Amino acid sequence: MSTFLDFAKVNVKAGKGGDGMVAFRREKYVPDGGPAGGDGGQGGDVIFQVDEGLRTLVDFRYNRHFKADNGQNGMSKGMYGRSAEDLIVKIPPGTLVRNSETGALLGDLVEHGQRLVVAKGGRGGRGNMRFATHKNPAPSIAENGEPGEEFELELELKLLADVALVGYPSVGKSTLLSVISNAKPKIADYQFTTLEPNLGVVKMGVDREFVVADTPGLIEGASQGVGLGTQFLKHIERTKVILHVIDMAASHGRDPFEDFVKIMDELGTYHERILERPMILVLNKMDLAEAQENLPEFQAKIATYYQEHPELTQAEQFQISGWQAKGLQALLDRTEEIVRETEFIPLEEETVESVVHYGLEEEEPDFEVHRLDGDYYLITGAKIEKLFAMTNTAHDESLARFARQMRGMGIDDALRKAGAKNGDTIELSGFQFEFME
Repeated sequence: MSTFLDFAKVNVKAGKGGDGMVAFRREKYVPDGGPAGGDGGQGGDVIFQVDEGLRTLVDFRYNRHFKADNGQNGMSKGMYGRSAEDLIVKIPPGTLVRNSETGALLGDLVEHGQRLVVAKGGRGGRGNMRFATHKNPAPSIAENGEPGEEFELELELKLLADVALVGYPSVGKSTLLSVISNAKPKIADYQFTTLEPNLGVVKMGVDREFVVADTPGLIEGASQGVGLGTQFLKHIERTKVILHVIDMAASHGRDPFEDFVKIMDELGTYHERILERPMILVLNKMDLAEAQENLPEFQAKIATYYQEHPELTQAEQFQISGWQAKGLQALLDRTEEIVRETEFIPLEEETVESVVHYGLEEEEPDFEVHRLDGDYYLITGAKIEKLFAMTNTAHDESLARFARQMRGMGIDDALRKAGAKNGDTIELSGFQFEFME
């Protein structure tokens, strides 16, 4: 079973802040007593970090939930709770992170060690020391910790490589990769032996190396999903140079020039800017007599093709035998030179979206009142639900403070307008209470 995975959905949840404490200091020989409840600690963040040792999202196939630790609760004698450690999740370079609900691109992580905070931990709740005033020097008020952020995220991997090998199945891409690099792809005498992308590093000397990606063979209709289709076409998006490998011997009964044209059409259909990148035609299997016979006609047709497509830069041609490792040095020297001199051509002229979105958007109301059945009302809203979650319901003063906050937000008036009367049942976040005028 393949261990390559380039798409995953995960749930991330940051840690809740620690609860503040209600405590009082009463010690012999300590003249100033009073409130002594400390604040809770910060909840842990969930952070994605690039690890260059990873090359697939297979770790997320079964482990899809990531939750950071909660902050420690505040303690007596004014001691603060300890903040939780952040949860570091390792991902491979080339990973795109999107919000599943909105589709917003949160990050494009490509460099080793690069980090992205995908869920922020909640702040710690305040202890009763923080609520002391001259009017109320000994309050029994404390906050619960703020809930941590929680999101459904989509991870998409697009391999990072300098050079992409493209071509029909069984044209010799895997053989070429195995000869020029440290990669060990599956090689066999039948089509579609490569079912997942392979990466290899070509080392040519001090400071002369490049990364090659061998993508599964493309066929006609690949840009619309035929065969392995767009599932792997995306893995050539980040490459600088394309090595278009062609079976000049027509080993499987296909015409070399027709193979070339169909692959060019599929690349252009997938994204027209791919064809703006430097391309080298690798004429493979030249050790066979059939390849020598097909060569003159192929080269003549290629010349005509580029005359008919003046918008394209004519690709250089190199004749090789991957099986016999002949003609490779000239090909590698030229490829390394192009990689070194060529600027990357992105397919889209866009930058990673910030988490902050600009534009006119409707703001979510602080609360909404719903009359469900007769004298039963439901209050919803992110702000009021968060306030309630941070209210310590074990202390009457904390509840009284929350009631004042509700009144200040206009919830009492909204309930009256909705028809609420004394004794009616109000529900908020699963907590029920009676409405009192």
